[in-house]
This record gives sequence, structure tokens and C-alpha cells, in this order.
Amino acid sequence: FSLQELHGIFPWLVESIFGSLDGIIVGWNLRCLQGRTNPNEYSVALDFLDPSGPMMKLVYKLQAEEYRYDFPVSYLPGPVKASIQEQVLPECSLYHNKVQFPSSGGLGLNLALNPFEYYMFYFAISLITQKNSPVTHHVSPSNSAYFILVDTYLKCFLPTEGSVLPPPSSNPGGAIPSPTPRSPAVPFSSYGMHHTSLLKRHIAHQPSVNADPASQEIWRSETLLQIFVEMWLHHYSLEMYQKMQSPHVKLEVLHYRLSISSKHHGSPAQSSYQALHAYQESFKPTEEHVLVVRLLVKHLHAFSNSLKPEPLSPSAHSHTASPLEEFKRVVIPRFVQEKLYIFLQHCFGHWPLDASFRAVLEMWLSYLQPWRYAPEKPAQSTEPLPRSISEKWAAFIQENLLMYTKLFVGFLNRALRTDLVSPKNALMVFRVAKVFAQPNLAEMILKGEQLFLEPELVIPHRQHRLFMSPTLGGSFLSSRSPAVTDASFKVKSHVYSLEGQDFQYKQMFGAEVRNLVLKLAQLICQAQQTAKSISDHSAETMASQSFFSWFRFTPSEVNGSYAGNDLDEIGQDSIKKTDEYLEKALEYLCQIFKLSEAQVTQMMMKCGTAQDENGKKQLPDCIASENGLILTPLGRYQIINGLRRFELQYQGDTELQPIRSYENAALVRLLFRLASALNERFADQMEVLCSRDDFVGRLCRYHLTNPQLMQKIRYSPVLRDRTSQNWGPRISLRFLASYRTLISLLMIYLLASWFYIGPVGCTFIILSGYFLYAAVMTFFFEGWKPHEH
Repeated sequence: FSLQELHGIFPWLVESIFGSLDGIIVGWNLRCLQGRTNPNEYSVALDFLDPSGPMMKLVYKLQAEEYRYDFPVSYLPGPVKASIQEQVLPECSLYHNKVQFPSSGGLGLNLALNPFEYYMFYFAISLITQKNSPVTHHVSPSNSAYFILVDTYLKCFLPTEGSVLPPPSSNPGGAIPSPTPRSPAVPFSSYGMHHTSLLKRHIAHQPSVNADPASQEIWRSETLLQIFVEMWLHHYSLEMYQKMQSPHVKLEVLHYRLSISSKHHGSPAQSSYQALHAYQESFKPTEEHVLVVRLLVKHLHAFSNSLKPEPLSPSAHSHTASPLEEFKRVVIPRFVQEKLYIFLQHCFGHWPLDASFRAVLEMWLSYLQPWRYAPEKPAQSTEPLPRSISEKWAAFIQENLLMYTKLFVGFLNRALRTDLVSPKNALMVFRVAKVFAQPNLAEMILKGEQLFLEPELVIPHRQHRLFMSPTLGGSFLSSRSPAVTDASFKVKSHVYSLEGQDFQYKQMFGAEVRNLVLKLAQLICQAQQTAKSISDHSAETMASQSFFSWFRFTPSEVNGSYAGNDLDEIGQDSIKKTDEYLEKALEYLCQIFKLSEAQVTQMMMKCGTAQDENGKKQLPDCIASENGLILTPLGRYQIINGLRRFELQYQGDTELQPIRSYENAALVRLLFRLASALNERFADQMEVLCSRDDFVGRLCRYHLTNPQLMQKIRYSPVLRDRTSQNWGPRISLRFLASYRTLISLLMIYLLASWFYIGPVGCTFIILSGYFLYAAVMTFFFEGWKPHEH
């Protein structure tokens, strides 16, 4: 087709593949397309959208003619959209010289994008706009066509080996030029810089057609990364994040949410709230979104670690590094660090307290361990000891100190509110403890904290902001900042640039965080005891089950039931895994924070984690007061998670207790009426029989009376009101309403009919055996009751 025809169908083709921006058109639904369920469509889609496939060839063909396509600003992430609408130029160079005002009668602002940018914008944003598409079967995100395409594009445009492959050219011997500079369509100001210098920097970034081929093609790598970061991570601006850390702002937002700002604070509070949230949107990342971001993080570590080492000979320094090598040097600190930190802070603070947080956790741990993606292989050793982290990673740890320390504190606060008896939650605590317990990592984090806390003797406080401001606009090809040799200054600039000048740093190895670790260690010990209790309780239940329990005729506990959790349904293997995870996690925490065994033992005894022999009879943590026992926060946690419980017993009339699940409700009511009629009719005769001093009197007293209940009724007016009027000897027939009793009687009658014994003879045998058993139990064991046996 001619270029003019291809130009006309290109926007329609992109939308039909990736779906519409409003989510109405689903497109090919690449997120749910998998080779296991749709192998033909899966392979065709991957071939068609491959970096060397027909779709990308079309993109490069249109790129040669410098066509432009409009992308609505209203569908950009919240901070960028608000910034452009306020005519403030976003710091990312991706948006420079692309904003266009609508023509007369037009609606909204648009970005004028070249074909490659337009294609990648739609591809990246489809992960968010199409998240509510219908799914007819279980989908594994890591096996979807979308996930595979992300991995393919990263490997193609951010290669760890070699250089970026040149695009196929429709002109023999010609190259596809990169975007040329365009005059700005609307005057913009920038964040703390004059727009003239910013625009000059952007124009300098645009390579000319006659430039070096490597410089010509590196723009695709930078553009791809900027689009991915902007679409997937930039939903929370740095300014918004720093303002939200202020207690005054948090209180103001709380007042607004309680709908009292208009009444007590007037319009200023509301306008302030709206201005505060102008740089934010309602952002709820999905688990699939987080997995894709983790893929990006892992590849960027591998891409950055593939940087060639600088030559040692002085003559080699005269040669400038290639643009791709320069890009590898700055890719993480300049393009990813800030937005990923805010993204993780948002997830740590808003993600539900369930096992799905594992995806966020693994993405965080992947970023913290760039050495896992280094090209060098660890030396093979016979001993399976953890490899010590090299000192060469100290600079990365110091320049990402908040990623290690503040997010670790955030994880501690989450772990303290989760049920650690759950195997999935125990696994997350184990994973974090194992990563931070790697040899030499805690020491390097502590060194970074010491550098941050060093007093400022040389660098005045007022000079902070000059260095701490993030590099705005421009590309990595622009003039680089001079190397800063002061490691302390680097750490401080990192912390203050992300958290603001007024940030109060909480030391990871300080007293406050250490107390949180001790609380977590206490909960780990309690969870281990609870898992053991559940395991023992399950074993006791299995051992005490009878034949009738197969038919669910076994009665449950009369005075309550044991508070278990998901381990009851998972099995003994998972209980063992939970115990192993928690035991190793506690061991790692002791290594990281230098906790001695004496400290852990003392903490366990102080908090009462040592339980009795069956682990179920210790009361929750309470405080004695004038009104009785009051639960402490620890006691509430123990009850909610089944660590301890109060022993509740029914102390009223056994005839009036609630109907149990193992009883027939109609029979209970019928037998109660029958027993009440018999007790009323023969009350005097039973009194006379129970007053006798011979064996018959003993039999009647122990069979027809309840001395414990009589004593409780005598001293408790509440029980006196709630107990039936007949406190003397009485007949109890409620035991006959038990399903176990009914099944037993039915089996006896069936067995008697087998030997041709009539119903009358069978009834006589049953009653004779029953009273004989009652007489023997009365003679040898006082206090036997028929409804208890």
C-alpha cells in the first residue's frame, strides 16, 4: 500500500490491536492470550508484533516520512495530565515539543507523536486501560502474549549484549532518521528552570540525520524506557508524595474525607485539598501490573550491569563511550529510581493485607539485589553458604538507601498486622529476612545510614536543593553533572530529593525499629506455638473420631470450639512449612539486628508466649481494672489470630441450653415437653425416692438430680431466673434427641430383627441394659449423667 493509505489506517490498526483508551474496545486482549489455550492465535500475534515483524516494519516505514498522530492528554497518568493542563512542562523529555492546543472548536489537548511513540504509548497503556476485560479462564500473567512481548521489546531495544539492531529500511542503504526538533506549540514553564535552557537541551538531544548511526538509533531505547516508566509508574508525582508526608496535610485530607471541611473550614480547605490532589489519580495497580514492572526492573539491572568496565590505560580515556554505554550508566538513577520508589511506597501503604502482596514484595526484593543480575557467575563451592555481597555494590546501596531502610520499616508495619500462622504470610517474612541477612548487606546499609547522619561541616544546608533537585528534562546525552566524590553528600541528596528537606529519617538500626523487630519476633514465636497447637488439636480430633463421625454425627464441643485458621484445611505438610519459614525468619532477624538468644528468650517469657501443655488454656493478655479484665491490643491480636481464648462454659440449666448441631431440633422440643409433663406429674414420687438412704435412693439422687446446678442456682439470682421452675429431681430425655443415640437405637433394632426378636422384646432388652448400666455407674462412679454419655 502507499504511505498515504497506511498513514490513514495506522491509528485504527493500533486501536484494534491494543484496544481503545477508554477500555470499551478490547482489541486482541493480549493480556489473556496464552499459548496453552489458543496456540495458533498466540503464535500469530507474537510474530505479527515482533520487533522485526510486519507491524514494526509499518512503524518504521511511516517513521521515515515523519507522520504525526494525536494522543489525548486526558488519558495520560494523573500527574502529567494535570501538569500539562496547567501549562507546566513535565520534567520528562518525552513530552517536550509535542503538546498541541486544539484548533478552534476542538476538544482537549493532544500530544503529537511519531509512529514509534504512538505505537508504544498504546502498547504500554493497554496494561492499565484493559485491566477490567472479561476473563473466561484462569490466566497466568507471566505466560500471556503481552508479558512475552514486553520481554521481547526490552531485549531488543535495551540489549545486554551488542548494540541495538537497526530498523529495517525501505530505502536501500538509507537509515530511518530519529525525530527532528519541532517548535513548541504552547509556551511552557519548567520545574525550577528557565524554559529556554530546557528547550535548548531538548534540541541538543535530537540527533541529526548525519550524526553517528549509534546516536541515531539510541533514541528508540530511551523512548521505549521513558514510555514504560511514565505509563506504569508515574501515577503519583514527587511533589504530591512529599506533601502527603506532612502531618498537617494528612489532617486536612482527613477532615475533607469526613465531609466537615465545608462546614468548619470553608472553601480554602477544599480548594487546598483539590490542588493537593491535582497531581494524583485513583491508582490501584493489579498483580499483573506489578509482575510486568518487576520484569522491567530485572531487565534494567541486567542492562545496567552489562556496562563495559572503564579501561585503566590513560590513552583509552580519550575515546568517548558510545551512547548506549552512557545510557547504561544512568538508566536506573535518572529514569527509574524516583518513580519506582513512590510506586512502591503507594503499594506498601494501600495494598490489601493478603497473600497477593507477594508480587509487590518480589518486585521490591528484585530491585534491592542488582548483584543477582550481574554477568559474573558465583564461584562454585562445595559448601552451600550464602555468597558475601561485594563492596562494589556499596555505592548502589547508599544511593538507594530509602529503598532498603524506609521500605523495610513499611514491611515491618505490614507484617505486624498479618496472620503469620498462614503459610503464605510466613513465606513473605522469610523472604525479606533472608534477603537482608545476606553477608555484608546489613553492614553496608549501616554504613549508608552513618554517611547520612554525618554532620554537615563543608556543604551548607542552603546548597542542598541545587544538587538534590532531580535532573529535569533533556536526555542522558546532555551534559552530565560533575562527579561528586563526597559519599555523604550523595546519600543526603538521595534522601532529601525523595522525601523533602523536612524529612525526619528513622534509622533502620535505631531503637525504634529495633523494638518493631522485637515485636515481630514475638509474633513469630506466638505463631509457631499456634501452628503447633493447631497441629496437636487436629491430631487429637483425628484420633478421637469414631465411626459415626464419618456421617457427621460426632458432637462438637459444648462450650465452644477451637479457633483455628487456614491450616486446618491445608494439612500437616503446610504446618511444617510454616514452622520452618518462621524458624528461619527468626534466625535471620537475629543475625541482621544482632539479637542474642538471651534477648529472644527473655522477650518470649515477658510477652507470655510460652504456653501450657496443650497450648489452648492460657488467657489472652488483659489488664485488671475496677470493671474486671480489659483486653490489651496484644490480647485482641491473640484472640483474632487464634493464639489464645477465654474458656467459656455453659453454666445454666442443661435442659435449656441451645440446640446443638448433632441434635434433632424437633425431637429436642418434643422430648422437653414430655420430660416436663413427667416431672410435673411425678414430682412428689421422685422427691420421696431421692430421700431414701438405701441403694434405690442413691440411684435416684445421682440419676435424677444435679447437685452442681443446684448450688449455682442457690447463689445466683440470674441463673435462678433463667432455669426451669423445677429445681428438684427430674427426668432428662434430651440425650435421646442426639443423632448418635438415634443411630445406635436403630442399629440395635435392626440387629434384633435379624435374630427374630420382636419390638417389645428388643425394647425390654434396651431398657434393661440401660438401667443395669446406670446402676453400675451409680454404684462405682458417682455423678454419672445419661445426657453426658
